[in-house]
Amino acid sequence: MNFFSHHPKLRYKVYTAIILSLVVALPWSATALNRPEPNLLPKASILASTKTEDLIVQSLMEISSGQIDAALGRLDQVIATTPNFKLAHLVKGDLLMSRGQQFQAFGSPNPSSEDVAGYREEARKRIERYLAKDTDSQIPEPIWQLDRSQAFIFVVDADKSRLFVYRNENGTPQYTADFYVSIGKNGSEKKYAGDKRTPLGVYFTSPKLPQKLADMYGDAAYPLSYPNEWDRRQGKTGSGIWLHGTPHDTYSRAPQSSDGCVVLSNQDLNTLMPILQQGNVPIIVSKGMVWLKPNQVPKDKKALLESLESWRKDWESQETETYLGHYADDFSNGNLDFNHWAEEKRRIQASKPKVDIKLSNLSVLRYPNNSLPMAIVTFDQSFRSNALDSQMRKRQYWIFENQQWKIIYEGAA
Repeated sequence: MNFFSHHPKLRYKVYTAIILSLVVALPWSATALNRPEPNLLPKASILASTKTEDLIVQSLMEISSGQIDAALGRLDQVIATTPNFKLAHLVKGDLLMSRGQQFQAFGSPNPSSEDVAGYREEARKRIERYLAKDTDSQIPEPIWQLDRSQAFIFVVDADKSRLFVYRNENGTPQYTADFYVSIGKNGSEKKYAGDKRTPLGVYFTSPKLPQKLADMYGDAAYPLSYPNEWDRRQGKTGSGIWLHGTPHDTYSRAPQSSDGCVVLSNQDLNTLMPILQQGNVPIIVSKGMVWLKPNQVPKDKKALLESLESWRKDWESQETETYLGHYADDFSNGNLDFNHWAEEKRRIQASKPKVDIKLSNLSVLRYPNNSLPMAIVTFDQSFRSNALDSQMRKRQYWIFENQQWKIIYEGAA
């Protein structure tokens, strides 16, 4: 007879130890996060997603404290409302196998399989988020300033398998919601086509792809602007990085399971559809995310804004050499390097025409995970002279080198 048949509580203690091992160094007595009410998104949809995740995590916590019947009850609720949630089926199956004296390890009878490893990591990521403190009242450090056209911004924390949604309140981001996501099979930092990694950087969404897609992409797919101007400068290759859903027999995928795309459950993707259908939503994908309190100012922001204003004034004054001093030696606009750019500017400004230059509707996003501090600055530019009156949306990449902010790329946004 199996040893556990004489000691049924030991079967649950073994499973409890396994569940506890999913989150090392996190206090299980921690209070669950207090989620603020959603704003400007379908409230019912966000609450449904939150409830599903809360139930699965609460069931794991109940297992850890020996409340097996309560845990099974919560799992039944999850499965009733989300029958394709495979993690919930796996955990319930483990508990039932324990009762039948057949339990061996998390994900029995194939605990070492790749799928089970993925479920284990999914459970870990969801538990970590459930027990997180203060994140909702903090701001991701890369969001320095939003312009009026950016009603929302998405931030993907690649380490935490999480997509955070912030709404724009007078240029300041305010937390709205967050969702579990999957990224590339080989993690982040995409470099070349086919490496199955998710890129790190600042991107913008395109409208929903109109064509019918394979079921693996779920309800919809929204392309991201990879490779961006900086990616191309770095020689990065590949394309087809999308924000998309899951196959319809799968509620969610393992944290690292895509070919490089950012993947949400269909339920969560459809919740975001009112935002995504507008297109051009900024999305920052980062690892090692730093969070700031609402009253904290990023340490480099003031210096960058001062450099931007100096650049504008020096251009307006037509002091060409001073103006060119704002550009990095390896500057490029995608067509011209610095030397050819400078030659063209000297020719245009030789007569020192009187000009009026104004910048407005400013967005500033720090570029994540770059070897040197870098920021993307986007603004509406008004240029007036006797010969020209032009309005354009401009984008610049500013890099901090040799204790100065310099422009390393400039072009139309």
